[in-house]
Amino acid sequence: MSKIGVAVVGTGFGQKVHLPGFQTHHRTEVVAVYHRNLDKAQAIATAHNIPYACNSIADIVAIPEVAGVSISTPPFLHFEMAKTVLEAGKHLLLEKPTALTANEARELYRLANSESQTAAIATMDFEFRFIPPWQMLAELLAAGYVGEKRLIKIDWLVSGRADATRPWNWYAQKERGGGVLGATGSHVFDYISWLFGPVQRLSGQLITGIAARPDPHDSGKLKPVDADDSCTLMLELAGGTPCQVCLSSVTYQGRGHWVEIYGSKGTLVLGSDNQQDYVHGFRLWGSQAGEPLAEIKIPQRLEFPQVYPDGRIAPFIRVADRWVEAIDAGKSLIPSLKEGVYSQLLMDLTTESNATGTWVDVPNLDKFLGVR
Repeated sequence: MSKIGVAVVGTGFGQKVHLPGFQTHHRTEVVAVYHRNLDKAQAIATAHNIPYACNSIADIVAIPEVAGVSISTPPFLHFEMAKTVLEAGKHLLLEKPTALTANEARELYRLANSESQTAAIATMDFEFRFIPPWQMLAELLAAGYVGEKRLIKIDWLVSGRADATRPWNWYAQKERGGGVLGATGSHVFDYISWLFGPVQRLSGQLITGIAARPDPHDSGKLKPVDADDSCTLMLELAGGTPCQVCLSSVTYQGRGHWVEIYGSKGTLVLGSDNQQDYVHGFRLWGSQAGEPLAEIKIPQRLEFPQVYPDGRIAPFIRVADRWVEAIDAGKSLIPSLKEGVYSQLLMDLTTESNATGTWVDVPNLDKFLGVR
C-alpha cells in the first residue's frame, strides 16, 4: 500500500511525539513541517530530512504530496488551522482540546461531514484509548467485572506548573485555551465517555491557585493568570452513577493519575504515580467479592510492540494506525471529531457551571450536532 504524505504542524509536542511517530509508522511519511518562523521550520526540516518547510497553513495544504495534516499547536490556533485543512480536502489528525468552544468544534465536525466536502478523514489524538492497561480496564468493565457501578473517582494531580516562577505564556490565558481543564480535562471527558457512557449533568469549579507568573518577554514582570490550574467536578452519569474528578497541575508530590471504579461485585483501580511521563507507569488492580486488591496482568496481545523513552510515542502510533485505517476505509473511525465535540461540550459546560455555581444538564450529543 502506498505511503500517506503527512505535514506536521506544531513543533513542540509535534516535534517530540508526532514527528517520530509518523516517521516510525510504516504507512506515513512526513513530507512537510510548519513553524510560524520560516527559518525554524527550515532548520527542523533539514534536521529530519523533510522536503518542505512552511510558515503558513495555506502553503502546507497547497503541497500536492501532503494528503494529511497533524495539528498540535496551542488550542487557540486549532479552529482556523483545522478549518483550512478540511476545506482543502486534506485528512486531519488533531490534538486535544478540539478548539476553544463546542460551537467551533461542531463547525469542524459539520465541515468534515458535509456532503459537498471532499471526503476528509478527521481523527482526534485521544491516546488513553490506546494504552494497554486502559484497554484491559475497558475489557473488564465491558465484561461486568465490577457489577453495577456505585462510585467512580478520578484524580489527575501533577506538579508540572507548581513552580510559581514558571513563565507566563498562552497556557496562563483562558482566552487562548490555557488551563488544566483543556490540558487534562479534555482527555478525562473523552475516556469517561468511552469507559462509562454519557454524562447527564455536571457541576464544576475552576480554580486559579497561582494568580501571576513572570513574563520572560517583559523583563520578568508579573502578569495575571486567568486560566485554571485546578478543577473539581461532580458528574452524574447515565443511570445516575456518581463520578468525582479532581485535576491539578500545581500539586507538588501529587499522586499522579488514578481511576477508581467501585461496584456491586468488585473494584478496579488503574493508576500511575509517574510525574515525568503521563503514559509510562500505569498498572491495574482488581478485587471481587471483598478480596484484597491484586494486580491484574496485561495480556501480551494488548502490549505495545515497542516502547520508547517518551511514553507518548507508542500510543500516538496506534492513533496514527486508526487514522490510516480510516483513510483506507474512506470513513472516520473513533476517536473522530464527534468524540472531540463531546469532550469540548463538557468543557464548555464545566465553565458554565463554574460561572453560575449550579449543576448543568448535558444535552444529547446527536441533538447538539444536529444529527438525525
